[in-house]
Amino acid sequence: MATKTSSSKKASASKKSTSKKSSSATKGRAKTEKVMHEYKTGTLKSGGRKKVTSRKQAVAIALSEARKAGAKIPKKSAKK
Repeated sequence: MATKTSSSKKASASKKSTSKKSSSATKGRAKTEKVMHEYKTGTLKSGGRKKVTSRKQAVAIALSEARKAGAKIPKKSAKK
């Protein structure tokens, strides 16, 4: 009987590993899509006041918010 319980433990362990987790890539992609949609519709605001008109600024806001959400996005590179 001990062999049956050990095999059932192995089966349940494999089920746990196959469950889908929310990865950091998914977080980053979802946050970026949300912010860029706000930009395109004209509802994205910088600092809660001024409307964002630059696409580059919208991308910067999207990446910043994704980092805060826990996405693994590289840090800003220094300008040369």
